[in-house]
Amino acid sequence: MGTQTEATPLLEDGVLEDENSGLYTGDGSVDIKGNPVLKSETGNWRACPFILGNECCERLAYYGIATNLVTYLTTKLHEGNVSAARNVTTWAGTCYLTPLIGAVLADAYWGRYWTIATFSTIYFIGMCTLTLSASVPAFKPPECMDSVCPAATPAQYVILFLGLYLIALGTGGIKPCVSSFGADQFDDTDPKERVKKGSFFNWFYFSINIGALISSSLIVWIQENAGWGLGFGIPALFMGIAIASFFFGTPLYRFQKPGGSPLTRMCQVLVAAFHKWNLSVPEDSTLLYETPDKSSAIEGSRKLLHTDELRCLDKAAVVSDAELKTGDYSNTWRLCTVTQVEELKILIRMFPIWATGIVFSAVYAQMSTMFVEQGSVMDTTIGSFKIPAASLSTFDTISVIVWVPVYDRVIVPIARRFTGKERGFSELQRMGIGLFLSVLCMSVAAIVEIKRLQLARDLDLVDEAVAVPLSIFWQIPQYFILGAAEIFTFIGQLEFFYDQSPDAMRSLCSALSLMTTSLGNYLSSFILTLVTSITTQGGKPGWIPNNLNSGHLDYFFWLLAALSFCNLVIYVFCAKMYKSKRAS
Repeated sequence: MGTQTEATPLLEDGVLEDENSGLYTGDGSVDIKGNPVLKSETGNWRACPFILGNECCERLAYYGIATNLVTYLTTKLHEGNVSAARNVTTWAGTCYLTPLIGAVLADAYWGRYWTIATFSTIYFIGMCTLTLSASVPAFKPPECMDSVCPAATPAQYVILFLGLYLIALGTGGIKPCVSSFGADQFDDTDPKERVKKGSFFNWFYFSINIGALISSSLIVWIQENAGWGLGFGIPALFMGIAIASFFFGTPLYRFQKPGGSPLTRMCQVLVAAFHKWNLSVPEDSTLLYETPDKSSAIEGSRKLLHTDELRCLDKAAVVSDAELKTGDYSNTWRLCTVTQVEELKILIRMFPIWATGIVFSAVYAQMSTMFVEQGSVMDTTIGSFKIPAASLSTFDTISVIVWVPVYDRVIVPIARRFTGKERGFSELQRMGIGLFLSVLCMSVAAIVEIKRLQLARDLDLVDEAVAVPLSIFWQIPQYFILGAAEIFTFIGQLEFFYDQSPDAMRSLCSALSLMTTSLGNYLSSFILTLVTSITTQGGKPGWIPNNLNSGHLDYFFWLLAALSFCNLVIYVFCAKMYKSKRAS
């Protein structure tokens, strides 16, 4: 009888615990005040419109600058083609390098919400500074007089680049956090919400391209026809709207607590493993150090299961005789948990996959540089209407906007029947398809340029810096293929680096994903500089002279196609070797 009486409260507690586990999220998310959150009142798709709206407006602001910046530098600051392309790719590369700063701050100290809020303000200041540089006559060089084009003064360059690099810093706090913050709205421990998270990444990228579509069409037209001051001012206004949209959703958001500096934890593993280099790793992994609690010692992170790769790092979790005697396991520079060691292992396993994204990003960088310069020497007129060359990137954006719902609603359900995967393709399969399409894109661009140069020779226009009467719409296929490649590679990267990253390193891993774009832009700048240096020796015009009719831009595109093919081969090998994360 006594046993039954004692058992009843235990049973009731268990029932209550089960009920609570269904009411509250199981991934450790909290509200803005740090309290556990109810599934029915927060997160999920109800919180996403504010995040997607923020991303759409912020990307409209970014692409309102980036899409046509090369034209602004050549026509208003009177730079040469190579110099302008180098400045654009260097700036764009910086925009995707600064996310490392925002990621560390978000994961270690501020959390994703406050990091986005802080850096959005910096971003807005940069947009306003750039608008002033294009609006105030004293802040820009005078217009060309006949063939004489005055160069910008150092002071004018300072104001311009101050605005641009404040934007680069601002985007660094936003980019690694927004996609992860949106994915945080879906509970990893709930199978239904986990499937929705995969769909979220598709619609997140869809929102990016809605903003990009408006920029590459309407904003570009305004810049070239109504003035650059207004053309930069409208994106600045939309950045203000992005900030407002983000704050409006605050009561509905789910927040993940920052888990301390991921860089510090990685250094602790390396130091501890080095300090215990002479100790043997036990065959039984349960003898390695881990906290006895259900939760991890790392704030905001679940425990990770031990894996057999990179056993040299396991030495950091080996409990020494001295530690056993004293019972003191508190020195994290001498003893790390299995979860902490596995965090570093995950990053190392990700590295080869990450590295193959750099060449793809170098290809993608051509859309705002060499594709624009190629289009500027083609026939850009339709009747009396002149199409800005940069507006052709609209077709890349339209391609993405078409492909996202097709992929999400048609391709995924069909693929799911064959693969049995809840998202249709694995992240690795998805990225591989995109890398193949990048090879095809560069090949098509090269073929179009061969046709354009042949026409220039036939019409004796080789020595004249004029447009060739070949319609700019011949560029549509290369833009459309590049858009399809984005859907597979970039969204695949977003999914891969979020799903495979440790819980407390998701902003950092998102930043690493973005860093491939940065390094791809730098790689593009390096290739441009190297190609120009080699091909202009002996007084030759080179592959990419200011007069593209006397150059060989097609050779440059073939070079990128060859690099992309080699990159694809390496990727396939790395993808086959990759082993996924194991969470407890």
